[in-house]
Amino acid sequence: MSDTLKPARILPSADVDPTATIGDGSSIWHLAQIRDGVSLGTQCIIGRGAYVGSGVTMGNNCKVQNYALVYEPAVIGNGVFIGPAAVLTNDQFPRAVNTDMSLKSGSDWDAVGVTIKDGASIGARAVAIAPVTIGRWALVAAGAVVTKDVPDFALVAGVPAKRIRWVGRAGVPLEKIDDNRFRCPVDQSIYTQISENELVEESVH
Repeated sequence: MSDTLKPARILPSADVDPTATIGDGSSIWHLAQIRDGVSLGTQCIIGRGAYVGSGVTMGNNCKVQNYALVYEPAVIGNGVFIGPAAVLTNDQFPRAVNTDMSLKSGSDWDAVGVTIKDGASIGARAVAIAPVTIGRWALVAAGAVVTKDVPDFALVAGVPAKRIRWVGRAGVPLEKIDDNRFRCPVDQSIYTQISENELVEESVH
């Protein structure tokens, strides 16, 4: 166990598979379900009624809010926020039955996962359609439906989600300095737009 972090706290009503690995300092709240083979990093918070599917990996310092659904085989980076009732899907062509009306089993389809990079945030009731990737420090607005990969630092909104602004590490929209440079109003960091869908950090404070 870490010298500085307490053991994970798991509420009695949570359902955590014995094969799951829960990092020190993490909290699993009421009625959350953590399936087999899950790997959670340190200081993660899994909210009430949230679901984390079999084999999902999640980095350190993540927050999965109440009733969010993270279906396998999602891969979640460090410092990721997943808002209340957000959904990460895993089936591109969902059906309950085969063409002969027999019930589908696990061997009748191939699960595909959503990837969320470090620092990104998914708003309340947003849906990410697998196998999209959400880039570093990106922000998906509440209620958005993500059907395409989201670039680093992009703020996307709508159905289907489209980039409407750039955001910095602080999560607030960047202010334009000139044609291709932006400043974060919170920490004054500078960002440069390389192309329509690429923004890079010029200086970080």
